[in-house]
Amino acid sequence: MTYPHRLLDDIDTLASFQGWSKEVYEDFFKLREGDIDEDAFRKKHCRERAILTIDMTGFTLSALQVGEINSLTRIFDAQRAALPVLQDYGADLIRCFADDIIALFRSPGEAIDAALEIHRRIERFNASPLASAHPTVCCAGIGFGRVFAIGPNLAQGDEMNRASKLGEDIARGSETLITENMYEAVAGREDLVFERQDQDDLLFPFYKVSEVH
Repeated sequence: MTYPHRLLDDIDTLASFQGWSKEVYEDFFKLREGDIDEDAFRKKHCRERAILTIDMTGFTLSALQVGEINSLTRIFDAQRAALPVLQDYGADLIRCFADDIIALFRSPGEAIDAALEIHRRIERFNASPLASAHPTVCCAGIGFGRVFAIGPNLAQGDEMNRASKLGEDIARGSETLITENMYEAVAGREDLVFERQDQDDLLFPFYKVSEVH
């Protein structure tokens, strides 16, 4: 049976929607047609990076309870406090969308230090006169490993998926959760405490990180 509907095969049009670049779409067509193999595609597009995903708590609830503008200003304030941290800790890439922030680092240590510092600065901001009556807190998920440097965030693949799951769906306010790959990269640090989380209902094991006090 043949597919009865139109497929969008024009590379320029595909790229205009900003999912991937024109070059990436060209390479996917080559992969489909057998002109390159998966190893060649990985060699060209994969990079090793630490992926930090930051989410903000209570965005939907705040929009319902205190209004859209107040909800948006919570994001505005959190970005003002968090983004300088990512710059200071040497993030290669920083992207914001709604109440999410994605940052890529070459060093896993810098990624985890940035996450912990963001929690500290958000706490200080919320305790200051600058904070609104309904401030937000952040949740962090971090992965480390080979990702495809494609798409707006230049990070797609399993480790990105895990970091996003941890940061957006599982972590609670002021928590930092990391993947197994990330744990293996930073496990030797004596200034951090790692608590393994491996309940049966979770998709994959991960670790909760806190600082030694």
